[in-house]
Amino acid sequence: MDDSDAVGGAADLPPAAALGDAFRVEERRRDGDRILYVGEPLLPAEEIERRVWPAFRDAGYDVRLTRVTDSEPDPVSGVQIRNRRYALVAQPAGGGVDGIPWTNVLMFLLTVVTTLFVGSSWYYEPVNGPLDLVTGQSWQFSAAVLSVLAVHELGHYALSQYHGVNASLPYFIPFPSIIGTLGAVIRMDGRIPDRRALFDIGVAGPLAGLIAAVAVSVVGLTLDPIQVPQRVLQSSNALEIDFGYPLLLQFLADVTGGQLEYANPRRAVNPVVFGGWVGMFVTFLNLIPVGQFDGGHLVRAMLGKRAESVAAVVPVGLLGLAGYLYTFANVGINAPVLWGFWGLFTLGVAYVGSANPIYERPLGTGRIAIGILTFVLGALCFVPVPFQIIS
Repeated sequence: MDDSDAVGGAADLPPAAALGDAFRVEERRRDGDRILYVGEPLLPAEEIERRVWPAFRDAGYDVRLTRVTDSEPDPVSGVQIRNRRYALVAQPAGGGVDGIPWTNVLMFLLTVVTTLFVGSSWYYEPVNGPLDLVTGQSWQFSAAVLSVLAVHELGHYALSQYHGVNASLPYFIPFPSIIGTLGAVIRMDGRIPDRRALFDIGVAGPLAGLIAAVAVSVVGLTLDPIQVPQRVLQSSNALEIDFGYPLLLQFLADVTGGQLEYANPRRAVNPVVFGGWVGMFVTFLNLIPVGQFDGGHLVRAMLGKRAESVAAVVPVGLLGLAGYLYTFANVGINAPVLWGFWGLFTLGVAYVGSANPIYERPLGTGRIAIGILTFVLGALCFVPVPFQIIS
């Protein structure tokens, strides 16, 4: 069958007859910007997608096999019966940004506000009105944190566009945590063509974000420390947070001659340094080699389906670290709870599984070497006790 007229604008897509040895098409119809080939699969799902993907890709579409639910009247009773059938769903690939992404803009502006507000507390600046958020030093902290997160996510976005994979611009998540945000994410809707594309998209974020974190840290280490007001030191409600510094940040402090610790309780490291710390901590978390994390993408690209064995070990290691810190290390409860949470979280992520590219062509030695280097850099961002809250 060939009903291109019925689905207007789909003339470049492969005709139904071209899919005959992989998928028997019973109907072709439009659903928004998607074209659905509804029918019966003749091969396993992965094999179908590998067979038909090049023809759809040449027409500028991604395609995936999915289940669809239709309603049709029973020929005898006339009652609507729900049928579950299969469909090859084709949608435009690699479209980029169309118009002004208002949701992204709004969430970014809200995150600017929350990071400015939290930054004012790190600089011990009172906030009596909106103008206080922009007239003090808190903008330095906000710029440090947001620049690291933005560069990380834009690294993913740029390589997604390069490989023709549908991806959104970053969504920043405003939240009044100790950094003023829960981070940023991009949404990828397109299929990953092969392991090389999966690797490139996965590695771009951590490497770009880490470069930004190093730059922010160096700037922060050259800035003057801040002065802790006497009212804060004497307040019974004040909390002291003792941060652990990863090896990479300690190395940067040695190179630049900057300080991370001060004997005088009236002095504290400039909050811009904390922006770099955030970037390094985010880099390590993203490189946890499991599921849909950046690290999961890398090991899936580097090891193929053997990456499932690595993913199975990760939650055990994190829960084991939490148990060790709680039982044998005198570090309080914060670090054990943190790694216990991530152990349980990665258990769920591992269960969901990793990304599956269309083609399983192995990587070359160059990408393998970059992947190993990226994990080494991630290890330098690790600290077993990231912070302790001291009342």
